[in-house]
Amino acid sequence: MKVRTLVAIGMLLCGAHLSTLPAIAQRGAIRISEPEEDSVREAAIDPAGRVLVYQTIIETRIRHIQDVLRDKRAQGRREDLHQYMQDIAGLVTELEDNMDDYDHAHRDLRKPLPKLSDALERWKSVLKQPPDDDAYNLARKLALEAVVDLQKEATDLLPAQKAYFKDHSPVKDEPREGAVVGARE
Repeated sequence: MKVRTLVAIGMLLCGAHLSTLPAIAQRGAIRISEPEEDSVREAAIDPAGRVLVYQTIIETRIRHIQDVLRDKRAQGRREDLHQYMQDIAGLVTELEDNMDDYDHAHRDLRKPLPKLSDALERWKSVLKQPPDDDAYNLARKLALEAVVDLQKEATDLLPAQKAYFKDHSPVKDEPREGAVVGARE
């Protein structure tokens, strides 16, 4: 009887966590350092800054791919390329999710979007450089798809942002809700 109870409890616990598995699996595939994670967290209140932080982190992975491609005799070369491509796919997807949220909230991304668009072209180029290899072709395909999706979103978002903010100019130094104007914090 105890075994059945333990099995039932185990199944309930597993069922409760099934909805979190995709997020955990996706997050687990991305290697992100503690300083990078801190940078993303610190930029949470500044949408334009957060886009630039993600771009910087992705640029780091792109440089790693270029470094690996230069050293043809490096140990674990194929595995490194796979991991960096996997990181890029996950990071680009996270960036796209953030940009979707910022767009729906009408957050101003006009400043980082042109720089991001330039970087996206470069990222696609670098991801296409490694020769075909079954060790990382799927990761490359996913990374390229994520970059293309983000590129489309960035391309569509910039004119939409310009039009929106032409009609709704952002107010500088707008007091926060509940704040007393002129009060010191």
